[in-house]
Amino acid sequence: MYLGRFLVIAPEYGVYRVSSRSYPDRVIREHDDGSFAVVPEDSYDNPYVSYSCLRSAGSGHVIGNGSHVDPVAEKIELGYPARDALALALLAMDFEKDDYDTPRIAGYVDSEGESYVATVRRDGLHVEAVEEPTLVATYEEDRPRAFDFTAKSAEEAAEKAYDLDYEHPVAACAVYDGETSFYNG
Repeated sequence: MYLGRFLVIAPEYGVYRVSSRSYPDRVIREHDDGSFAVVPEDSYDNPYVSYSCLRSAGSGHVIGNGSHVDPVAEKIELGYPARDALALALLAMDFEKDDYDTPRIAGYVDSEGESYVATVRRDGLHVEAVEEPTLVATYEEDRPRAFDFTAKSAEEAAEKAYDLDYEHPVAACAVYDGETSFYNG
């Protein structure tokens, strides 16, 4: 099954995996400031191919599938509650205006166990607190649902997400109890 990009958000961790049929030459890179970005190895005239995917914000981290990660993190840094920052940024940016009306998905995980998953689709905006591992994807699984996923570190979470039995894995990143990691396969 092809899910496209997906997140698993839980109280102590967040995982993001890039899967792609059209742009499989991308990798995740860590910046000097500790944030992570999806970047292509080739040049494309597509605004959705390169973006921040994991960034610290307040006492936690924002994780997601596009350019909305930065405004969510910036709002949290300004003092907005994570739930409000997710809702405001996703509402303002809306779903991606590509051929598939790709949903934007995002999550927030902090050191105190506060976690949220959010999505904006053509038909609506959804933000919810999570108390168990919760999956949301750009395709097929675009509504959050409980998901059987466990990890004991960021490194393990990134590798495990990459290895999940969904088609066209490209790269994954994770945050676990404040520790971050990525895996490019």
